[in-house]
Amino acid sequence: ADIPVIPDLEEVQEEDLAMQVAAPPSVQVNRVLTYHDLDKDLMKYAAFQTLDGEVDLKLLTKVLSPEHELREDDVSWDWDHLFTEVSSELVTEWDLGQSERED
Repeated sequence: ADIPVIPDLEEVQEEDLAMQVAAPPSVQVNRVLTYHDLDKDLMKYAAFQTLDGEVDLKLLTKVLSPEHELREDDVSWDWDHLFTEVSSELVTEWDLGQSERED
């Protein structure tokens, strides 16, 4: 009874659960909160003003940037243009460093 048994290939194929896919959970979302709603909730509820009951986050919440300051326009990047721009800035900085050392 203590001797391990190697299973047959048919048994292993029947028990192969790795190929089975679980059904996705069904979650109903009625409304997605906006940044404005989240900001109001952050200031309204005291639970968001402390972390683990010990760290006071009131100072942090006072200096958080509003959404309109964080929004940026989408800019497409062109690899050749970006590489040329960065390399020219590096060469300019290197040239300035060399001229300062010579002075």
